[in-house]
Amino acid sequence: MNLLPRLLAALKALRELGPTQVGLLALYKLGLKSGHYRRSEDAMPHPATFDFSLPLPERETLLASLGPDGLSQLRRDADEIASGHFRAFGGPPVPIQLAPPSPQTHWTELESRPHLADIKLTWEPARFGWAFTLARAWQATGDESYPAAFWRYFETFQVENPPLLGENWTSAQEVGFRLIAFAFAGAVFRHSEHTTPARLAALAVSIGRHAARIALTLAYARAQNNNHLLTEAAALYTAGLALPDHPQAEVWRVTGIKWLRWCFKHQIDSTGEYVQHSANYHRLMLQMALWVHLLESNAPRRLTMIPIIRENLSLAAHWLFCLLDFESGKVPNLGPNDGAYIFPFTNLPFEDYRPVAQAAARAFLGYSLPPGAWDEMSLWFNVKSQKLKVEAATPSDLRILGIYPTTLQAAEHAWAYLRTARLRSRPGHADLLHLDLWWRGQNITLDPGTFHYNAAPPWDNPLTSALYHNTVTVDGLDQFTRASRFLYLDRIDATRVKAESGILSARHYAYRKIGVRHTRSVSALTTDHWRVEDELLNLGGKPRTFRLHWLLPDGEHELERRDEKLEMRLKLPAGWLTLQISSSQHPITNYSLVRAGDPAALRGWFSPTYSVKVPALSLAVEVQSAGNVGFVSEFVLSD
Repeated sequence: MNLLPRLLAALKALRELGPTQVGLLALYKLGLKSGHYRRSEDAMPHPATFDFSLPLPERETLLASLGPDGLSQLRRDADEIASGHFRAFGGPPVPIQLAPPSPQTHWTELESRPHLADIKLTWEPARFGWAFTLARAWQATGDESYPAAFWRYFETFQVENPPLLGENWTSAQEVGFRLIAFAFAGAVFRHSEHTTPARLAALAVSIGRHAARIALTLAYARAQNNNHLLTEAAALYTAGLALPDHPQAEVWRVTGIKWLRWCFKHQIDSTGEYVQHSANYHRLMLQMALWVHLLESNAPRRLTMIPIIRENLSLAAHWLFCLLDFESGKVPNLGPNDGAYIFPFTNLPFEDYRPVAQAAARAFLGYSLPPGAWDEMSLWFNVKSQKLKVEAATPSDLRILGIYPTTLQAAEHAWAYLRTARLRSRPGHADLLHLDLWWRGQNITLDPGTFHYNAAPPWDNPLTSALYHNTVTVDGLDQFTRASRFLYLDRIDATRVKAESGILSARHYAYRKIGVRHTRSVSALTTDHWRVEDELLNLGGKPRTFRLHWLLPDGEHELERRDEKLEMRLKLPAGWLTLQISSSQHPITNYSLVRAGDPAALRGWFSPTYSVKVPALSLAVEVQSAGNVGFVSEFVLSD
C-alpha cells in the first residue's frame, strides 16, 4: 500500500542526489547483506613501526600564549579527564565510558539493525577527542600524570573494543577520528616515561587496524559526499604517514590524498560555504584542512594544497570569518550541530569559534583577528607568522565593507545574517530566509539547533523544520519534503534580491506548488532599530494560513496586543528588546507564545550543542487570507 510513495521518493532521491551517490550507497548495502565486508577483513595484525612526528609548540611559547590563568584552567580540564570525566559536545562533564553496549557483536551485524539509543552518546567518548587536552597539558607542564592517563584509557579501549567488534567500529568516520587522535597522542607523548616500546607497538597495530577498517567501506563515505569522506581521507593520509613501513602505507597515503583533493575541490561552493550547510560542520572541515596543512608542513612532498584547493579554503575561511560575532566568539547556529570539535586546541568553550577562525584566516586567507586567548590553536597547527593582507581585522570590518552579501552590519555591536543558499547538495535544515539578529554579543533571534538525531520520538531530529526557524511558513507545510530523518527532497534555493547600505533582501519559491512566493527585507534603521518585512505573494488566490515565527532568548517578558499590533518586551543581559509585529491590510487572527514546551511539544527550546536544550521563547503569529499578506517586525533594542 505504501509502495508507490516509497518508489516515488526513491526516484526523486535518484534525481536530486545523482546516480553516483545512490549507486555507491546501494553498493555499500549490498556489501553488508552479502557478507562481503566481513569476508574481506584481514584479521591478522600487520607489525609496523610508529614513526610519526609533528612540529609541536615550544613550552615557553605555549605558556606565554596561555598565561597563568589559562594554564590553571588547562590543568583543571586535564585533571578532570585524568580522573575519568570529559565534556561531551562541550556540555557538562560525563564519565569517559569506553565499553560499548555490544562488545562481542561484529560491526556489520550492528550496522544492519537500528540502535536502541542515541549511538552518538556511545561514540563521543571513544573518539578520544579529550586526548588533545591531555596532550596540551603535558606539553605545557611535563606532568607525567597526563600521558599516564592517555595510555590507561588506550589500553582500556583495546580490551573493551576487540578489533571490529562493537558499536565503536560501526562508523568508519568515528574510526577515523580516533585514528587521528591516536596518532597525535603518540607523537606528543612519545618521550614520556610512560610511553614504552610495547605501548608504541600496540598503538601502531591499532592504527593499522583502524585504517584497514576505513579503507574497506570508503564507498559509503563517497555516497555521503560530506564530512565522512573528508575525515576518512584525512585519517588514511595520517595512517600512511604514521606507519611508513606498513604494507598498506603507500596505498593509504595515496588514497587519502586523492579524496582530500576531491573534497576540498568539490565540497566548497563559490561563496565558501561547506557542502553540509552547517556552521559546526564548516568548522570541522576547516580543522581538517588545518590538520592536513600541518601534516604537509612536515612531509617531504606537498601534494594536497594545489592552487584551486587553496582558493577554496580561502573562501571557506572568509565565510566563517564573516559569520563570527567577535564580541562573543559565537556564530549563527546554522544547520545540523552534532557538537563536533575534533581538535580542541583551546581553553575557550565549544561555542567560541574564534580559535578556528583565527587559525584558518591566518593559514588560508592572510587575515588575522586581534591577538587573544584564541591564538593557541594557531600554535598547534603550526600556522607561522607571516605578512598578512589585513592585520588585526574583525568580522565587522568585512561586513561594513559589504564583502559578504548575506550579512548586514549596523554598527560594531549590531549585525544580522539572512539565510540564503544555493543548495548543491541535500540540506540539513529547512531554513530559507531564517534571520539571525545579533546585538552586543547576544544572539537575539535564535536558530533552534539540533538536540538529538536518534532519540525517541518526538526528539528524533525534529528541529530541522522551517516551523521552528525564524521565517514564514504556509498552511503548516515545510519548505522541503522530508523523506527521512536526514534527507530533505524538493530542495530549492533562496536568492539574494538586494544588498546595499542598510538593506538586505532575498526571496524563495519553496511554496511554488501552492502558488506562494516569499520575499524578506531586513533594514537597519539605526544601530539599535531593525525592521523585517515579509511579503507573501499568493498567486493561487486560495485561502491560506501564513505563520510568522520568532525564537527568542529566555527571559523576563510581557506580551500584549495593542490595536492592530502585537507587542512583546523582553529583558536581555545588555538591556531590553521591544518587538512589535503587525500585518498590512489583514488582522492577526491567531498568536501564541510557548516557553519550554512539554515533552510532546517541540516549540520553545534552543539547542546550543548536541544533547543539550535550554528554554527559549517561541512566538508565532498567524494571518489567514486568500490574497497577498505582509508582516512587519520591528526590533527596538535599548539599554
